[in-house]
Amino acid sequence: MKEPKQLMVSAIQNGTVIDHVPAKNLFKVIQILGLDHIDNQITFGTNLESKKLGRKAIIKISDKYFEDDDINRIALVAPDAKLNIIRDYEVVEKKVVEVPDAITGIARCMNPQCITNFEQVTTRFRVVSKKNVSLKCHYCEKITSQENMQII
Repeated sequence: MKEPKQLMVSAIQNGTVIDHVPAKNLFKVIQILGLDHIDNQITFGTNLESKKLGRKAIIKISDKYFEDDDINRIALVAPDAKLNIIRDYEVVEKKVVEVPDAITGIARCMNPQCITNFEQVTTRFRVVSKKNVSLKCHYCEKITSQENMQII
């Protein structure tokens, strides 16, 4: 007999559920989306079992929906993330994140000599690889890999 399915984190009435976030990147996603600066109810769980990721995190934000730009920024640190749009406790839409072609003001250039690291210049990158995310700086043309990526 199969065990009944149990929710690890309670349901929300309206809002967004971000699932399949690598557990180690939970707080980076929170930072990228600015969730540490909003008053909406936020529930998150981390180190939950996942067949796909081993350990995953999940974030539920009540009464908040995201623009595609925001969603795609998540892809930098959670390329397998899925978003479920919830209305009246039902999933009305599912979205998959995609790494965008360009990134502005989210990541730091890894080149210590880059102008963005010592002047008030917003970082700009062209995405050169979407699989193992790597970014080419608009200013100094150095490549920042996913391993070296710092979210600002």
